[in-house]
Parts: sequence; C-alpha cells; structure tokens
Amino acid sequence: MASAVSQTITTNSSSESNVMITGKIYTRVRLATKSDVYHIYQMLYQIHEYHNTTHLFKVAESSFADLLFKGKNPLPLFYGPSVLLLEVSPTPFAEPKNTTDEGFKPVLTTFDLKFPVVEGQAEEFRSKYDEGNDKSDVFIAGYAFFYANYSGFYDKPGVYFESLYFRESYRKLGMGRLLFGTVASIAANNGFASVEGIVAVWNKKSYDFYIDMGVEIFDEFR
Repeated sequence: MASAVSQTITTNSSSESNVMITGKIYTRVRLATKSDVYHIYQMLYQIHEYHNTTHLFKVAESSFADLLFKGKNPLPLFYGPSVLLLEVSPTPFAEPKNTTDEGFKPVLTTFDLKFPVVEGQAEEFRSKYDEGNDKSDVFIAGYAFFYANYSGFYDKPGVYFESLYFRESYRKLGMGRLLFGTVASIAANNGFASVEGIVAVWNKKSYDFYIDMGVEIFDEFR
C-alpha cells in the first residue's frame, strides 16, 4: 500500500505560526551544537515542569553551554556531557556530506503519520542548524542527554542516560525508540560497557517504555 505524501499547512495563532504536518514526517538525529543551547535549555526546563521539580532547577543557560561545549581540554567524544537532538521536518533532509568536525553522522528516518502533527511553537523551536542552506522548515522535537560513567561492576566505562524528553506534539510516534536506540548504538560502537539510568517509579509511561526497549530494571537498588 502506497504511503501518503507529507503535506504542510501553516496557520496563524496569536503572533506565532502553527505548522500542521500530515502523511509523512522526516526526522534527523544529530549532535547538538552551540547554536542549540537555547532550545536544549528550554526543553530541560520543560522536563522539570513535567516532573514538578522546577524548584530544584539551578541551571543557568550560560553555565549549561559551558558544560556542554568546553573550549579547553575537551573530553573525548561522548565521554563528557553529550546531547543528541531529534529534529523534524515536513520535507526530506539532505544526506549529510561532511561529519568530520562533529564525529557523528546524523541519522535520517521517515515516519508515516496516522494522524496530523501540529507544531504549535514553530518560531520558538525552529532549528538554526540549516541556516544558509535554504531549509527553514526544521523544528526541534526532543533530546537525549548522556555522558560516560564508571562503575565497580565493569572494567570499562559505561554510558549514563540522564534524560530523554520530547515536546508534547511529538510523543507516541515512535521517536523515543529511535533516539534511545541511537544512544545504545553509540555505546556499543564505541566500546562502552553498558547504558544505565534511573526512571521515576510513578511515571508508568516512561517505565513501560524502557521495559519495552529491553532495559533491565533493578528494583532492589534505591
């Protein structure tokens, strides 16, 4: 059965445009750059809102930028704090031509949509990554934040999966599996021993997601 072609409908809501995507949605997973700090910071705050922990949020945007993009003595790729972004577009992404500087080849995927997706914050979350390339219909949908950790259980470092977050419009589309799977592939391809993290016991959706991904839960650890 032939798949529907992606269509985009733009409408005005207050001072901001809403973008409705139907049929297909194109995605790109890539390493974050300095130009992404504002968007990452906004989503980092949103995840604290979701968990009702904004009173514990002590991060400044400038200090978070320094954490991710240290100018001196940088750690090897993926050993220091790392962020993968998942971007969406109603039109296909071009195949990446040069990934030497970033050290990671973006992952391009297409999803068939069962229902329309509305990007309600098009201007606020419009990606800056493709500026100058005549592609302005790219929006940041979610992120994965991770870094290397060390444990007495293994003789090699592992990956600590700090958080996975998607903005509301892009949940329940299968994109979480793509982003988590990409981090797991990075761990396997770079010789890390494991991928570990924590999940809130009250968050059944998140708990079920990781179980479905094959993650082993150790309830005996507190």
